[in-house]
Amino acid sequence: MRKLALWKLTLAITLAAGLGVGSLAGVNAALPKPPAKSEADKAAEAEKAAAAKAKETELNNKAMDKAVANYKKNKGIVDAKAPAKATPASTSGKK
Repeated sequence: MRKLALWKLTLAITLAAGLGVGSLAGVNAALPKPPAKSEADKAAEAEKAAAAKAKETELNNKAMDKAVANYKKNKGIVDAKAPAKATPASTSGKK
């Protein structure tokens, strides 16, 4: 009985040690370097990045304009260029 328990303990310790060593080896393994990019690939990637940045900037500007318009609408801020709205008291016809 004691021999069986000792054997199970030895097996568990051996498996745990093997797992630890294997994970340590996996973490420290060096990956192969990717192939070097050609000039055409670099140019295409730069063009793609520039297009994505331009699109993101455009969407960001649209969102900011929408937020400003919403703020002005809900806060009652009147634009200097826009004509003032007529109030009911000024158009009632009483003098």
